[in-house]
Amino acid sequence: MIASTASPAADRQGTSPPPRERILTAARELFYRRGIHAVGVDAIAEAAGTNKMTLYRHFASKDVLIAACLGELTREFDVAWDAIAAAHAGDPKGQLIAWLRHVSDFKEYEAERGCALANAAIELPDKDHPARRVIREHKTAHRERLISLCRDARLADPERLADEIFLIWEGARVTAQSVGSQGLSSRLAEMFEALVAYHARRDRRSGLHG
Repeated sequence: MIASTASPAADRQGTSPPPRERILTAARELFYRRGIHAVGVDAIAEAAGTNKMTLYRHFASKDVLIAACLGELTREFDVAWDAIAAAHAGDPKGQLIAWLRHVSDFKEYEAERGCALANAAIELPDKDHPARRVIREHKTAHRERLISLCRDARLADPERLADEIFLIWEGARVTAQSVGSQGLSSRLAEMFEALVAYHARRDRRSGLHG
């Protein structure tokens, strides 16, 4: 559990993050480590160094807080991708390879619990749950961005390639949870690069440059 020693006086002096930020940080950690259903708002408020009244002042319900946590995660994901895009401006294939290497790098912390979005989707079967909408929109946008990047890189059958990458990546994150991530990062990167090379060869053979 994330504990906080901050006092209200410290908050007023600006020496601690504001309550909303602390609540989001604590909730993200607890939801990821323990699971959404196993964590109540009391535990979140305690970990954030605040109380339920303050929590509900910022988030109308636990469901809204879950959606906010996942929304923050997806924005961080987009920022990372934007940084890679900026570093490889004008080189879509280079950007694609850099991105695939980035997502293939399994950190021990992430491998232990896998994809927070996938975990949340499993725990929240109601398709109208606000967090499910965040997950659906992010995964859809991620797939569309992959397709666009594969197309800009002039690779054959960009939609199929994007789906192959997407499905392998999602499967790898589940595999890391069930059997461990030892050696997975290098194998995953090799698989991705082999896929890109295959679609590049198909493109050259087919002359798909229109």
